[in-house]
Amino acid sequence: MSRVAVVLFNLGGPDKMESVKPFLLNLFRDPAILRVPFFIRPLLARIIAGARVKPASENYALLGGKSPLLELTQHQAAALEAALEARGVEARVFIAMRYWHPFAAEAVQAVRAWNPDEIFLLPLYPQYSTTTTGSSFTDWQDEAARAGLAKKVTTLCCFHASPAYIAATAALVRSALDDARARSDCPVRVLFSAHGLPETIVKRGDPYQYQVETTVAGVVAALNEPDLDHVVCYQSRATPQKWLDPSTELAIEDAARDKVAVLVVPIAFVSEHSETLVELDVEYRDLAVKLGVPGYFRAPAQNSDPGFIAALADLVISARMHGAGLCSFAGDRACPARHGDCPMRLPEIPLAA
Repeated sequence: MSRVAVVLFNLGGPDKMESVKPFLLNLFRDPAILRVPFFIRPLLARIIAGARVKPASENYALLGGKSPLLELTQHQAAALEAALEARGVEARVFIAMRYWHPFAAEAVQAVRAWNPDEIFLLPLYPQYSTTTTGSSFTDWQDEAARAGLAKKVTTLCCFHASPAYIAATAALVRSALDDARARSDCPVRVLFSAHGLPETIVKRGDPYQYQVETTVAGVVAALNEPDLDHVVCYQSRATPQKWLDPSTELAIEDAARDKVAVLVVPIAFVSEHSETLVELDVEYRDLAVKLGVPGYFRAPAQNSDPGFIAALADLVISARMHGAGLCSFAGDRACPARHGDCPMRLPEIPLAA
């Protein structure tokens, strides 16, 4: 039986208050995040990180002085390992965070020490972006090459429309929506809130917005409510340039004007962290109360939801059937041709005879 090292990729988060500033520096030093000339990036990263240390520290203080992301990812790893074992796959699940420990270099060494027969790279970002999954893959490849880790590798780039992932997500939304309606005396609008991106990145070909909208369309179809009042919106703007819209703040303002309650669904996050537990649960809730939104509810992130873990196990098993290399949840490329930053090449068109 082949021994499989499954590597989960995620953002990472500070493990104590003293880690907040270096975490932010790592984030903004990433050329996939801060797309400016390399000789400007270190200085600009220090400026942006310095400006964000105080508000970020206040957010993490609300969470007990650290991010919960690593612990939640460890729980997901343990649950996925058990799910794969139950399906006859000899696997060990490792974690590679992008901007704080355990970094990819640490995960590479742990995988190397276990000495698997093959490696499966699994991002905990359902929707592919060059700023998240793409950056994590580049980081892993650099560290694996540096360590001389040469194994058969299967890389899953995205699972935004995986049927099992859509079904698991829709089940969580259905439960939260039923609860919100039972507790509200007015209509409920669903706000599918995803982390935003600068608009320029999407215009250059990043498929993230397309994949987010595809996820939402799949979840809404699974809910089987053709007239469901819902909006796709974007949160967590971090830089001055124009970001994807509408913003979640604007969507909340619209709900206040329309006198409808809102159910906020973190559609691009699969674990609770500061952007759900503080930004959604505290900051946007306060905004909704201030504006007079008649009800504010929030669906949970997937965390270790059994349906979500089963979906991840399905992805590992099905993607391995395609053999080593890069694949989407569907095997082949899942993005239209206009998204030039999709990591999977377009199929070649044969020349006419």
